[in-house]
Amino acid sequence: MTPSATTRFAPSPTGFLHLGHVVSGLYSRFMAGETGKFLIRIEDIDTTRCTPELTQALREDLDWLGLASDGPVRRQSEHLVEYHAVLASLREQGLLYPCFCTRREIAEAATQVAPDGSRVYPGICRHGMAREGRGRDPVWRLNMGRALDVLQGVPDWHEAGCGRVAGKADAFGDIVLARRDTGVSYHLCVTHDDALEGVTTVTRGRDLYEATSVQRVLQELMGWPEPAYVHHALILDADGHKLSKRDGAEGVRVLRQAGWTAGQVLKHPLVRQALEASLPTGVYSGG
Repeated sequence: MTPSATTRFAPSPTGFLHLGHVVSGLYSRFMAGETGKFLIRIEDIDTTRCTPELTQALREDLDWLGLASDGPVRRQSEHLVEYHAVLASLREQGLLYPCFCTRREIAEAATQVAPDGSRVYPGICRHGMAREGRGRDPVWRLNMGRALDVLQGVPDWHEAGCGRVAGKADAFGDIVLARRDTGVSYHLCVTHDDALEGVTTVTRGRDLYEATSVQRVLQELMGWPEPAYVHHALILDADGHKLSKRDGAEGVRVLRQAGWTAGQVLKHPLVRQALEASLPTGVYSGG
């Protein structure tokens, strides 16, 4: 653990905070060290699912748990102009193209699966077969092959405790950087904000491990600093799946209403188990 690290905890208010978020928040705070900075960011670019009510509930639960940011809390929905500027820069470099394909069309044509389990876009619109004017706006995709040619290779990254890890960006195909509904994307916004906020160590769950390959490409294309990465253990249910807001995972708010104290939530057996599996021996003492 680097004593002077700047870390960030970046929940998305698409539901109530649950124990998996508690693990991520505590892990990020611990990894910042005693003299580092722990930042909170609200990733709310999905304006359909991220409501003001859920955002307020998230802020209240974080305050109740005692997870306070060492700097201003950044809300991504307030900075869309910045993300569109990044998209404009990539377009000027000839690295983006519009795609009008539907999910069904992609599913029918895709033959490969990316390292994260998603379908690899088969390049229909990249090959000049775009069918415009069907009543919908395009998504904007990164021409991954061209991007990797510009970078002269696939970027790797530093995983804390493991050293350099070989990237797999070439196996993801042409990823979406501007969604049809939001005009931006997770990969774009998160890499921009990590650079802007001076994050030196990106802490997050192991479910986002493969995403690092893609995000390193954007960092290199935009000339942003390369942070270190560390991916912590997840809380899993009885079937081995991670906790999910969509599946009604046990929420912090529910525990509060049941009479739990913040200290008890921070020391919850599932939280303890995940943190002890990820942090150096003796670092975690129960909140």
